[in-house]
Amino acid sequence: MSAFKIAEAARLLGVSDDTMRRWVDAGVLPTTGSSPAQIPGDALAARAVELARAAADPADRLSSARNRFVGLVTRLQVDGVMAQVDIQAGPHRVVSLMSAEAVRELGLEVGALATAVVKATTVIVETPK
Repeated sequence: MSAFKIAEAARLLGVSDDTMRRWVDAGVLPTTGSSPAQIPGDALAARAVELARAAADPADRLSSARNRFVGLVTRLQVDGVMAQVDIQAGPHRVVSLMSAEAVRELGLEVGALATAVVKATTVIVETPK
């Protein structure tokens, strides 16, 4: 069975080492009992799935798109006709190129909640109503 040191496990889940230690202390994650402490791979995988469910998609509709990343807008580069929108969704940075008009219509600004929908090579950005 795979096992990961605290720092490795934290990096895989996109949290700090301290958060990982608090989860272990609180019984949220087990350890293998070895020293230094290690988290069993299957428990880490289950926690990763739990955390993925925690970021709820604000869209209240069904969609065929499976690659939806809910996160915060971290950067906007708008010039004339085109714009680049960076969204940080957990450990994932998703970049979308769209029209400047779409940025204005969606009310995108740094810190805004947004969902990046990725299909093939296209990234679509949605915002809650």
